[in-house]
Formats: sequence, structure tokens, C-alpha cells
Amino acid sequence: MTDRMKKNGARWAAAAWVAGVLAVLAALPFAASGRLPDRLATHWGGATPDGSMPLWAAALLPALVWVVLALSIAFAGRRGGSPSGPWVGASLLSGGVFLAGAQASIVRANLDRTDWKDAASVGTGVAITAVVAVAAGTLGWLAGRRAEPPTEPIRPAEGDVMEIPAGERRVWLSRMSNPWLHLIGVLTGLVAAADTVAAAGGLIGVEWALITPFAFASLGMFAFASVQARVTEAGLEVSFGPLGWPARRWAAGNIVSARVENRRPAQVGGWGYRLSGLGTTVMLRSGECLVIHPRKGPEFAVSVDDAERGAALLNALAAKQQAGA
Repeated sequence: MTDRMKKNGARWAAAAWVAGVLAVLAALPFAASGRLPDRLATHWGGATPDGSMPLWAAALLPALVWVVLALSIAFAGRRGGSPSGPWVGASLLSGGVFLAGAQASIVRANLDRTDWKDAASVGTGVAITAVVAVAAGTLGWLAGRRAEPPTEPIRPAEGDVMEIPAGERRVWLSRMSNPWLHLIGVLTGLVAAADTVAAAGGLIGVEWALITPFAFASLGMFAFASVQARVTEAGLEVSFGPLGWPARRWAAGNIVSARVENRRPAQVGGWGYRLSGLGTTVMLRSGECLVIHPRKGPEFAVSVDDAERGAALLNALAAKQQAGA
């Protein structure tokens, strides 16, 4: 998968996130309009509200703030030459979570009140929202840092078994991601998030039967929509997701052989982490896969670019360890 495809996938996921947060911010007050006063308390001096807005303004102003924030982040990212850098994801995640949580807290505080001056305090809700927003921003930053390509990738020589000169060490690294699986992860996550925000705003009860499956589906998609394969003196490490967890590892001495093989989703039962008669396959795109035959257990394959070099280096390292055993 080309860098352009990866960047397009990241942009589509970001666009879906921006649109989803925008919809939540604008729709939440209108969805609860039958249980809200004509004017909503929107500012508090301590525990007592001291400012208000008409319902339409309370719905549209946060949405406008979000649009301006998202456009500013996109513009700054382009000017800085990194439209998908780690700070972009951190800013979008933390900003969206904070605004959505604050909107839910305001709606809940005004719910079933006849006068905005009687609104409840939003202190607890805003405090919880701030903590979650910081956590979301941190995860976005870590995911973005991990997605950045190495500054000086080391590319070993061609061949089924690589020749490694004495005194030298070789490292091979390849990453792959599927933008469509990322987009599905965003969409399923937005469904779970929207239901959570509606429950936090007091519009509905906590619908675990809806939140749980969509949340797990989102986590599963993000966990196995991207993969990184790395070959070092220690052997092969295959890590998943934006944070590189979970991960699977094989010592070089425990690998009988490595090869390149073309596989298609239809052969292995679909996309993602698949178990089939061919063993385990991490299928993110059709085409070349790095396939290892371990001493114990079934074969393992991962669809990554430049798999031939990875297989050649693994075969060299495995032969070196076997010769020294």
C-alpha cells in the first residue's frame, strides 16, 4: 500500500470523526428540546449558572467552534508539511471529546428545568470530560508517532538467504494498514460514542446492548487494521494497531524457514486476523505476504510490502543461530 493510500485513509477517518462530532454537538440539544427550557444555562459562576443562550445558539455555537478548530488544525497541518502528524490526531481526538462531553454536561444540567437559572452544576461532568479528553489526546499522539516512517530505514540486500558480512547487523521493517478497516472502526466507534453522549446528557438510559458491541467492533477494527513487521537479531516481531499492541514474536532459532507467498482474502476467509487451513494470516491487502514456518505451531503470514527482503533476512538469521547451536 502506497504512502498516498495511507494518507488518504487517514484523511477519510479524520473527516468521519469531524463529521460525527459535529452531528453530536448540533443534534444533542435539539433531540432533548422537549425537556429543556427555552433558554439553556451555558455558563456557571461556581455551582450557580450565570449565563444563558437560546436553544438554537446552544446547539450551533459549539458546532461552529468545532468546525473552526478542525479547519485550523487541518490548515496548520498542511502549512507544517504534516497533515497527518501525531499532533493532528491528538488535537482532533482531545478537542472532539472535550466539546462533546461539555455539550452533554450542559444538556444534562438543563434537563427537565423550567428556568435556566435552576440548572444543576456541570463541575463533575466537565472534570470527567477533561480527563477523558487528555487520555484520548495522549493515545492519538502515541498512535501518530508510531505511524511515522523511520528516518533512515535500513534495507537489506536481495536474496532468498541474505549474506550478512561479519560484524554487521541488518534490520528489516515494514508497515501496512487498511484505510477501509480504519473507516469502519471510526464509524462503529461513533455509534458507541453517540449513544454514550446521549446517555451522559440524560436523554436515554445507558444502552449497554448497543454500546458494547459497537465499542468492541471499533476496538477490533483499529487493533487489526494496521500491522508492523520487524526482523532483528532476536527474530520476528509482528505488532498490531496504532499502539503496537498486541504483538506476536518468534525467535530466529525457532523459525524453520521464511518465504514470500501471494494470498487473497478469499483464500484465508476474509480481512483482518484470519485462521484457516493455511494457518494464521493477517490479511490487510491482496498480494505478497511474509510467511514463516515455525518449529512449533501452524504457519503465520502477514501481508506487508517488501516481504522478500524480510524473508531473506529471517532465513539468514535462522541459519546463523542453527549453525551456532
